[in-house]
Amino acid sequence: MYAVIETGGKQYNVSVGDVIYVEKLGVEADSAVKFDVLAVVDGENTKIGAPTVSGASVEAVVLGDVKGKKVRIFKYKPKKGYRRRKGHRQNYSKVEIKAINA
Repeated sequence: MYAVIETGGKQYNVSVGDVIYVEKLGVEADSAVKFDVLAVVDGENTKIGAPTVSGASVEAVVLGDVKGKKVRIFKYKPKKGYRRRKGHRQNYSKVEIKAINA
C-alpha cells in the first residue's frame, strides 16, 4: 500500500516506514504530523481524490530538521572585474511515515 501526499508544494509517493525529506514544517522533533492524501493504491484498489481523498490521511513523526547540500551561485562578467560568489543551504524536515489511513 502506498499513498501520494502533498506538502510544501511538492508531491511525494510514500509507504509505511519510509523516511523522507520535505520542506521545513516548523514543528519540533518527535511530534506527530498528519498529511492529506491525494491518491491511495492498495493492491488492485485505487482511490484518487479531487483534490484529496475524503477520510484518508497519512500519519508521520518528525525526526528533526536538517540542511541540504550547499548550492553555489557565481555571477561573472568578463573583462569588467565583476565576480560575486554566494552559497545557499535549504532547510528540510526529516519525516518518518508511521501509518496510512485509507
